[in-house]
Amino acid sequence: MEDGSSNIRVRLLDNCYNNNNDGRIEDNTISGPTSFSRTCFNGLNALSGFLILEGDNLQNLFGQLQIFGLDGKQCFVIIISLIILPTVWLNNMSILSYISASGVLASIVLLASILWAALFDGIGFQTSQTHFINWKGMPTAISLYAFCYCAHPVFPTLYISMINPKKFSKVMFVCFLLCTISYASMAIVGYLMFVPSVLSQITLNLPINKISSKVAIYTTLVNPIAKYSLMIKPLENSMENQLPIHYKTRVCSLLIRTTLVISTVIVALAIPFFGYLMSLVGAFLSVTASIVLPCLCFLKISGIYQRLGFEQVFIVGIVIMGIAIMLAMF
Repeated sequence: MEDGSSNIRVRLLDNCYNNNNDGRIEDNTISGPTSFSRTCFNGLNALSGFLILEGDNLQNLFGQLQIFGLDGKQCFVIIISLIILPTVWLNNMSILSYISASGVLASIVLLASILWAALFDGIGFQTSQTHFINWKGMPTAISLYAFCYCAHPVFPTLYISMINPKKFSKVMFVCFLLCTISYASMAIVGYLMFVPSVLSQITLNLPINKISSKVAIYTTLVNPIAKYSLMIKPLENSMENQLPIHYKTRVCSLLIRTTLVISTVIVALAIPFFGYLMSLVGAFLSVTASIVLPCLCFLKISGIYQRLGFEQVFIVGIVIMGIAIMLAMF
């Protein structure tokens, strides 16, 4: 359901871009602020989730670390942020874009290593304590799925950057299909392997003395580092475009980018629980940026809100579904 509605919202965004002929969306420095200027918190919290994920897995690998009174997880979050910071300062993102594209391969490697651990490293699958549906966990599960499909704020940048933007909808359909298969497979395999003690990140359940576990953990560590600077780019553009012309200097740009990284570190240290943060982001921020806003933007730009029809009713239904997801967390 979430995948289908997300794909529909991509098509609505595509129609918004195609219907926009007045020059407002001409390049990647304008398109993000035009559509999603009020959704920066969504991206910042998603990036904070990356840092939490890194901190959890590094602590799992190397144990406790004490520096200046900070515990191991906090130290690793700060260390990773310092490693990522120079990549955020780059203006030419072409190199990192190729690295980020390897995320598809990384996802396959991660799923394969998890399956290997289950089948050949003695973990196996448990069926005696499993439940087909757990209604109490449904709101959290839906919120986490919403977070998984929350990349809509960066779509304007991707659309403008494509050689042939007319293929945007087709490319996104394939991406959503592959992502859904990957998410569903990982969720089912992880649940069957470690129920009822599965943690917010399946890599934290894996025995670290196994080769397959180390492959899964290191793959999990490398992937967010490559994606971080690309995901923060629309936020940088949005903030830099709000500056007066005489402040649009290299120094101000570096200051803004550094401040964004620091803000994600603060959130990661203040809310160190990956699952809760991601469900919170999914329920409130991702739903707003990826469900409600694209539909409302399409209704406004296309003008179909002025007439009653099946398309209007269907889109309003998606908006109501998004609001219901947010209310379900209460």
